[in-house]
Order: sequence, then C-alpha cells, then structure tokens
Amino acid sequence: MEEGVVNEILQGPLRDVFDSKQLITDISGSGNNWAVGHKVFGSLYQEQILEKLRKSAEHCDCLQCFFVIHSMGGGTGSGLGTFLLKVLEDEFPEVYKFVTSVYPSGEDDVITSPYNSMLAMKELNEHADCVLPIDNQSLFDIISKIDLMVNSGKLGTAIKPKSLVTSSAGAFKKRQEKPFDAMNNIVANLLLNLTSSARFEGSLNMDLNEISMNLVPFPQLHYLVSSLTPLYTLADVNIPSRRLDQMFSDAFSKDHQLIRADPKHSLYLACALMVRGNVQISDLRRNIERLKPSLRFVSWNQEGWKTSLCSVPPVGHSHSLLALANNTCVKPTFIELRERFMRLYKKRAHLHHYLQIEGMEESCFTEAMSSLSALIQEYNQLDATKSMPAEDLPRLRIAV
Repeated sequence: MEEGVVNEILQGPLRDVFDSKQLITDISGSGNNWAVGHKVFGSLYQEQILEKLRKSAEHCDCLQCFFVIHSMGGGTGSGLGTFLLKVLEDEFPEVYKFVTSVYPSGEDDVITSPYNSMLAMKELNEHADCVLPIDNQSLFDIISKIDLMVNSGKLGTAIKPKSLVTSSAGAFKKRQEKPFDAMNNIVANLLLNLTSSARFEGSLNMDLNEISMNLVPFPQLHYLVSSLTPLYTLADVNIPSRRLDQMFSDAFSKDHQLIRADPKHSLYLACALMVRGNVQISDLRRNIERLKPSLRFVSWNQEGWKTSLCSVPPVGHSHSLLALANNTCVKPTFIELRERFMRLYKKRAHLHHYLQIEGMEESCFTEAMSSLSALIQEYNQLDATKSMPAEDLPRLRIAV
C-alpha cells in the first residue's frame, strides 16, 4: 500500500507489466500490523477494490480463478490480502481463489510476524480454495545451492552476465545477502507453469479449477506443497538440462520443495504433475509407476494422481515439471508458526498495538490459534493412518 514503493515499480523495468489505473495505494503501509491492513485499509478501500476487480473480470472471456499473491509476515499482505479473500468470496462465489502465501523464516526482521501470520492463517483456512505455501528460507537455500553449483566449477555450469543471481557489480551475490530477484523468480516460474495449460496448447490440458477439484478432498486441507524442476532459468545459469526421468525424481526430493518439507516421508492425499515440453503420456505413466512404490498415499486414494501435458516448454528449456502435492509434510510449518506465536502471546507482547484498532479483540487471537490447532489435528489424524495397509475396496453394486 506504500505509495513510494509502488511508484518505484512504475518507474522501473516492470512498469509496462501493470495497468497504473488498476493500482491502489495509500501514503503509508500497515506498519507490520495485520489489524491495520484487515480492519482499517479493508473497510477504507473495499469499494475501490471491488470496482477495479469488476473492471478486470469484465475483460475475461472465461474467468477461471483469482490469484492472490501475498506475504504472511507483514501487515498489508497478511491483513488486506486476507480481507480480499472475503471480498472475492462474496462478489464472485463461483470463482476459485488460489493463494500464494510467502511464510516468514525464523530470522524474519518483523517482530510481530507470528501474530500477523496466525491471524492470516484463520482467514486462509476459511476463505481460500487452494493455498500454495512458499517459505522464504527454502527460496534462499535454493539460490545458495545454485551458487555452490556454479562456484564449484562443475562442467557446463556458468552464470550469464547481468543475470538475476548476480549483483549489479557482476559478482555473485554473497550468501549472507538475500537475492530477492532470484528468489521471486522461482515463485514467478511456479505461477507460469501453473497457468501454462490456460495459455498454450497441449495433449492433456488441465484447467485451474481441476486442481482444486482433484487435489482437495476435504475443504480445510487445501494447502498444496509445490516443487519445481528445473529450479533455475536459463536467464540465470547455464547448467545442462536434467534427463527426463531425473526431473521426475527431483520433483519429489526435499531439495526442490518451495517450503522446508520432505513429502517422501509423509502421507499424500493427492498429487498433480504438470509437465511442459516434448514429453509423451507414456513418459508420464512410466515415471508414476516407477515412483509409486516409494511414495505413501492415503489408503482410500492410492491412485490419486492428476496429470497435465503442455507442449510448450519454458523459454530455453526442453522440458519442465511442476508437482503439487496435498501432503501432510506441510504440518511442521504450521507447528513452527504456532510455537513462534505462543512465545509472544504468552507474554502478551505487542498485543496493545492490535487491540487499539477498532474491531480487534483478544478473541481474534484465541480463535485464530484454535483454527490452526484444529488444522494441525486434522493432519495428525491423517498421519496416524500412515502404517495402515491400503484398502482393497469392493466395487459398488447397484441394485436394479
């Protein structure tokens, strides 16, 4: 919401990407306070937001979904971002809402981020159709691995000049710095792969609403862990492309997840594989059969795979893969968030900043905590079934 920040973008290289008439700003931001973003900016700008949403929606031939891209740790992203979900739900009840949420890391510089994230989580639980959690630390670790790969001088590995992973001086960004452009680039590629079926031809296209329909068996368990391969773009690094089968293996390794998670050692409810490039359906089936024995699916959904093939690969690549997993490995992220929240909340530290905002009461915090605890408990119950054998369900018999 900060006018200065948005104006910087409008004067930078991305100025043509945005329609300046569709932007909404205030003089200042939310001061790292969820209540200001949600309660103050929400009510202040609701009509403006609705007007601009309707204007955008009118240009659509086939409105499939809304993407909400926000951070959880600050005030505007968490507060106004989740207020927007309620606005969308009321105004466009039939349209799916996909949310890409950037979760703060342990070394976050916003002291109140556990409060903001906890309050935002309750809204995500209630109003989002699909949430793709992204972890800042995972993105940073991925960029650091590319750094190591390049600096180790492996065959065929080189950084292109003026790349996103280099600083303006041309030297590789030091690891203690946060290379935000390169980190954001990974998330941008996730979204590009997600929408590729809507933009390009393919032998097996997947509409965005099919993702929610096939991967979300229960309304609350709509958090999808995403993994991407290759993780770099050719604009950044010259690394020989991975073999096709290796690409499928990579997508299930913990090093390629966009949150700190290990899906192979957790329980799958369902999984989508979105492939781009010169890949055949037989390649997809072969790799699913190869990987199946090492992955644990819930007993009632052993064949819980959804696949799509888009014939146009990302620029500079022969093929790419985005895997979306509804998997209990997301649970530790939520447990860690609850622990960080409790450390502050036990002392009632910084609470007065929130309670002085009209409409905020302490019950907002206790309800948010109950909501997250209920979500964690649902994942616990699923995890408890991990050791159960797969059910061989009898066929449905229809009496005539």
